Amino acid sequence: MNHRGGWALVRSTWLSWMQHRSFFFVLAFGWMIPPLVYLLVWSTAAGSQAINGFTRGEFVAYYLVLILVNQLTYAQTNWTVGDVIREGKISQMLLYPMSPLYNTLSSEFAGKVVYMTFAVPVTAVLAVLLHPELHTTPGHVLAFIPALIFAWALRFFWGYWLALLAFWATRADALLAVQDTLVFLLAGQVAPTLLLPGALRGLANVLPFRYMVGFPVEVLTGQLNGSALWVGFAAQVGWLMIAVLLYKWMWRTGLRRYSAIGG
Repeated sequence: MNHRGGWALVRSTWLSWMQHRSFFFVLAFGWMIPPLVYLLVWSTAAGSQAINGFTRGEFVAYYLVLILVNQLTYAQTNWTVGDVIREGKISQMLLYPMSPLYNTLSSEFAGKVVYMTFAVPVTAVLAVLLHPELHTTPGHVLAFIPALIFAWALRFFWGYWLALLAFWATRADALLAVQDTLVFLLAGQVAPTLLLPGALRGLANVLPFRYMVGFPVEVLTGQLNGSALWVGFAAQVGWLMIAVLLYKWMWRTGLRRYSAIGG
């Protein structure tokens, strides 16, 4: 693992992306649309009353935080991994003095910087206009930091091992689309997890998708305390370990198959 070369690649990719930032700003805006729609839906439905404990201002705060968390955790570069494998471009990457994982991470980190230069100011303007009610404490803020890091890592490695199925299948990207759908339904985007029907809420608590987006949002907005907070962290770490192990196994097994076919 050539970490020095890897971070140089991250920096060069970021500089390249900044030259085309208007295109990526459009992408970032597109990702903001669904949370904004549900922000308007739930805040309008709440009106001057509360829905299952959520007031209008709390819905606004929840979805504004979700916009930023979704931008920070969404691993858009996993969609390109399958193309790199199918088109044989990975052969060149295998000759680099660093892990090919760095090529994906370089675009991932560069993208986060570019997207946030658009998402943060827009969210700040929305906060001024919509008057969110954020009930958080210093403890929630401190807990939010590791929750966000684990959420990104889980979403990245879970998508990465799915993308590595391109070693065996030509349509592995379809599983990434399924993952995005499950994140949309179970990770607190359609509605906060506490408002989901019983069966869906149970699935959200068991499957990994809530812990990719919804969990850090719930932490920062003060919805979780005590044992619920620690259970959430345990679920994040457990699913992350599974995702990393799957990634390592898929990479080693797939690379042997790729070498056997491609020479």
